[in-house]
Amino acid sequence: MSVTLCDVPGGCSGLGGPGGGRMQTETVERDADGPDGTESADTGSGERPRGPRPRWARVLRRTALGVVLLVLVPVLAAGTWLRFSYAGEPGDGTRTRGRDALWLGHAWVDGRKDTGDLDRLVEQLRYTGIRDLYVHAGPLEHDGTLPKKLYTQAGWLVDGLHARLPRLRVQAWLGDVLDTESPEGLSMADPRTRGAVLTSSRQILDAGFQGLHFDFEPLHSGDRDFLGLLSRLHALTAARHAPLSVAAHQIDPLPGLHTVFGAVSGHEKYWSQAYFAQVARRVDQIAVMSYDTAMPLESLYGGYVAQQTELALEATPPETDLLMGMPFFHENKPGHRAAAETVPAAVRGARLGLARTDRERVRFGLALYVDFAATEADWKAYRDSWGAPVNRLG
Repeated sequence: MSVTLCDVPGGCSGLGGPGGGRMQTETVERDADGPDGTESADTGSGERPRGPRPRWARVLRRTALGVVLLVLVPVLAAGTWLRFSYAGEPGDGTRTRGRDALWLGHAWVDGRKDTGDLDRLVEQLRYTGIRDLYVHAGPLEHDGTLPKKLYTQAGWLVDGLHARLPRLRVQAWLGDVLDTESPEGLSMADPRTRGAVLTSSRQILDAGFQGLHFDFEPLHSGDRDFLGLLSRLHALTAARHAPLSVAAHQIDPLPGLHTVFGAVSGHEKYWSQAYFAQVARRVDQIAVMSYDTAMPLESLYGGYVAQQTELALEATPPETDLLMGMPFFHENKPGHRAAAETVPAAVRGARLGLARTDRERVRFGLALYVDFAATEADWKAYRDSWGAPVNRLG
């Protein structure tokens, strides 16, 4: 989720996959003479008999077939595996724990929302398991600073929510595009920038927010500077009795896949499971951005979420809240198909992964992205599939 004023985790741009090409075949005209130099016999139809295909054509055809099989077989195997992961019933013990979260757009802190909007939001939240709100209060400047003019209505929002739903925690959602894959962006390697991020964090907590939620993208697996920053941020939030949370990249579906993606496309996309665990140990909450997967079918997407849930549960310590991201938005682009990435498929996938890995885990929830793109059908699917806590918010 690179955080820009478009309010979209992951930024306003997407990365397309490699393009395909067409293989053109070449027609070779044969001489009128036969192989021995004699004139070929007339077939009576005006056509001359075809001779054997040139050796280079046979080699080319076999090579092309081999390449197709090399690509097709793993794809079919992966599809079968994901479809199998989507099978079965989650069963009891796989409903909301009252630890869910919702990403809120920037309009809530810049004056575009009013009391009527706030009342409608509260009614939407009241009978759900949502405990945390990640309110877009940035983005950070590339040097790590945070202009105060970006969140002039933060106090109005926090006070209004607490008056209506005291149990809600309102966290500031901050972040920026990193310079890892382009010349422009925030440099995590610059110690002055990291120091400025700390200063901005103190500044936003002083404004009344009850926690910090960070989303830096694209953040490459193994980034040690980010781990160091998280350790310093956690010391700050712990002293304020505030939660620290992060939006996390998806985990390698296959070991080392982030390296392959980086070599082929220049965009790593995934984190290793080991790096995910290192991040999870330094925060209070970690929310997996388990959307924008390029899955073509709902069943494959649900199976993928189930697999990501299992990998994340294995890597997240029991004292850290793990949240799986839900697509409360509808787009059609190379990395996202709205008909495949649905709320019912995401919830079912998360429940299946939870049931198979750690059904009794308490610190588990769903994170809904994003309020301004959600439909009533999304909210209904979330409530029907995931349930409501015994004690409503209030």
